[in-house]
Amino acid sequence: MKYYVTYNHQNPASNFESLFNDIWSDWGVSSSKIPPVDIYETDAAYVLEAELAGYKKDEVQVNVDKHVLRLSSTKKSEKTADGKKALVRERYYKEFERAFSLPEDVEEEKIEGEFTDGVLSVTLPKKELALPKKIEVKIRENQ
Repeated sequence: MKYYVTYNHQNPASNFESLFNDIWSDWGVSSSKIPPVDIYETDAAYVLEAELAGYKKDEVQVNVDKHVLRLSSTKKSEKTADGKKALVRERYYKEFERAFSLPEDVEEEKIEGEFTDGVLSVTLPKKELALPKKIEVKIRENQ
């Protein structure tokens, strides 16, 4: 399963953002707007777990099209109540899309997801592969 993220390093603002992100990462804080995922494999399935803290189940879309699994969301934060002055506003608007190429042995019709405590878990069952058929070949003795 693969995903791609590109950055524009020509923009001076993105250089500043990159520096800011490096500072936060030194403190162990992720500043990425792309949710982190773990993907693992069992004998029966692949499992993708995405960390989506702060999201509700109905704010996240999971789709499969042409052997590509897509996770996406567009979320606007609540406006602050009157009388509050925002000093830091990092939760204003979140949008992401992650795309993963599915292996050929995934049974796409049986993919299931579960959303618990801010973690989306998507189970991608494997197809039952036809086992090789063992055929005994009788060898005649030539006289």
